[in-house]
Amino acid sequence: MEADNPAASADSPDKGWRHKNHTPSLQEVHRTIAVPKHFGFWRKMLAFSGPGYLVAVGYMDPGNWATDLAGGSKFGYSLLSVILLSNLMAILLQSLCARLGIVTGRDLAQACRDHYSKPTVIILWVMCEIAICACDLAEVIGSAIALNLLFKIPLVWGVCITALDVLAVMYLQNKGFRYIEALVVVLILTIGGCFLAEIIFSRPDITAVLGGFVPKFEIIKNKEMLYIAIGILGATVMPHNLYLHSSIVQTRKYEQNAEGKTEAIKFAVLDSSLALMFALFINAAILIVSAAAFHSNGQKEVAEIQDAYKLLTPTLGITLASTVFAVALLASGQNSTLTGTLAGQIVMEGFLNIRLRPWVRRLLTRLIAIIPAVIATAVYGESGTAKLLVFSQVVLSLQLSFAVIPLIIFTSDRKKMGKFVNPLWVNILAWTTAAIIVSLNAKYLYDTVTEWIMRLLK
Repeated sequence: MEADNPAASADSPDKGWRHKNHTPSLQEVHRTIAVPKHFGFWRKMLAFSGPGYLVAVGYMDPGNWATDLAGGSKFGYSLLSVILLSNLMAILLQSLCARLGIVTGRDLAQACRDHYSKPTVIILWVMCEIAICACDLAEVIGSAIALNLLFKIPLVWGVCITALDVLAVMYLQNKGFRYIEALVVVLILTIGGCFLAEIIFSRPDITAVLGGFVPKFEIIKNKEMLYIAIGILGATVMPHNLYLHSSIVQTRKYEQNAEGKTEAIKFAVLDSSLALMFALFINAAILIVSAAAFHSNGQKEVAEIQDAYKLLTPTLGITLASTVFAVALLASGQNSTLTGTLAGQIVMEGFLNIRLRPWVRRLLTRLIAIIPAVIATAVYGESGTAKLLVFSQVVLSLQLSFAVIPLIIFTSDRKKMGKFVNPLWVNILAWTTAAIIVSLNAKYLYDTVTEWIMRLLK
């Protein structure tokens, strides 16, 4: 039994935590995917591949679409450099999540419970649940919009249909965690294939695209451009992804010693980095298609997903363009709700140490997230969906620092991490990244709230 418990390993630096014994995260799938020691590099990489793609889903969810569409239609390819920067930040933070989960055997929520006082843990849990609800709002609304565009299903019914993903999670997880990973990868490939087709349809200027990845001082000087840039950064790093990744890396069964953990960290970071580069392609593709289809034709105010859908076919002159766009949106929304359901389970278990039957936990965490989405969609309808997407990103920006900062603190603590503590250069990069994300999200939040107040006063 002890061999399977990270806390029992001689190489596990457990003295830095208040509780030495803890139940593994997602216990029903914990260390269920074997990685034999005799495997070669490529077979080990394949065995470790999967968690990174579940995490990458959060970086290409419908919440990102509005900012990418607005950035492309208004400023052409200029903000591609911001997408690249935010993706590099994401790679760094997700690598820290993998390190925390593999070394300590705790996900980020469990680590917070084992480090902070109970009142602080309750506050962090409530804030995280609010963030998951906000994220789910964007994902569910994205799926509902796609169902409405493709099949004319009313938005409220679309939201309810997307809730059925909890059944898919329950079914697939009972068959094995690899089945969930496989479904997510298939949906990601669907999104990627759709946007590859959209790029071919829109025929972007390749030279201008490459130039867009070069940072420009104009982004800081131009207030409107800065505002959208902050929105892109704010929508990119999702708080629930940090909790999710630190848990699902523990589904792999590797040697519970220093050598095994070193190798596990290497392959887990490689997995998430490759997956996030795919997310970079998706986000960049949304902006590139928007720039090529709308900005190049003088349509510079396309920010709503429904508007982009309606304009793509007449603008590009290709009948399938709008349909392919909606299919990608549906795949994106459903993929995000799948991983959101898992994240909700991890957060509730980790912060509160609640032990319920797996189907009860998933149903409960799904209801916490889906009910606000149903109410908001019923109240605001189609006309308010863009505002709801923006609102969800504001809520996420509020919670983000409360996930990023503990993550860096824990992985920088030698008592908690032992020989796997962050090197100095990683700490410098991590704190710089945290400072940029927190300050830009704070500015995004301030600007959005100020705009709302000004509208109310008018």
